[in-house]
Amino acid sequence: MSRVVGIGGIFIKAKDPQALRAWYREHLEMDIEEWGGTVFFWNRQDGPGEKGTTTWSIFDDSTEYFGQSTSRCMINYIVNDLDTVLNALRNEGCDVDPKTEESEYGRFGWVMDPEGNRVELWEPPDRKP
Repeated sequence: MSRVVGIGGIFIKAKDPQALRAWYREHLEMDIEEWGGTVFFWNRQDGPGEKGTTTWSIFDDSTEYFGQSTSRCMINYIVNDLDTVLNALRNEGCDVDPKTEESEYGRFGWVMDPEGNRVELWEPPDRKP
């Protein structure tokens, strides 16, 4: 079974978030909502008739959500079992953030890739094993 089963989000840092959102609205005709992004819906392969989502959002340059990463983008990957994936990454010597978060949106954890990019791992609430 694959650790990653989809892309849950794409997050971009911007020096001028309003201007960048306006560019995406005008030139790519994206329907960007007041909170700063949009959600794409798709059909899940593991549940006929069930929908999945991918969030696309622009963050202000000063955000701390990207942790220590100097990257301008962060990708959120969907996992079925966050604890299992994080433990495997730790055992493999990866730089795993010791904190995790849980909310009505699911569970979140983070790891840095070898290039210094923060990678977000998301276990949606309907994915609990």
